[in-house]
Amino acid sequence: MNISIEPVKITEEAAREVKNIMDNKNIPDGYALRIGVRGGKGCAGVNYYVGFDKQKDSDLRYESLGIPVLVNKAETMYLIGVTLDFYEGADARGFTFTSGDET
Repeated sequence: MNISIEPVKITEEAAREVKNIMDNKNIPDGYALRIGVRGGKGCAGVNYYVGFDKQKDSDLRYESLGIPVLVNKAETMYLIGVTLDFYEGADARGFTFTSGDET
């Protein structure tokens, strides 16, 4: 299922890094960026993850900044308002998630 809304926003920095990975790490054709949650659905909170995967029947698919994105329909409510960013500094390097309720 393709949608026009973006449950997860992607920053320019994150988009650049995802495109770099897709271009240079042998990600197979037909794969898209998967954003999801693991464990802790409820009071304990959730853990976000990113990866690359093929679309499944249970997925919503959308495009953000030229990147095809997959989100499992059942996880959408945990992802609305989340932003995927990429941080690169002297102390660390990697993808980060922020939600609308974080200050």
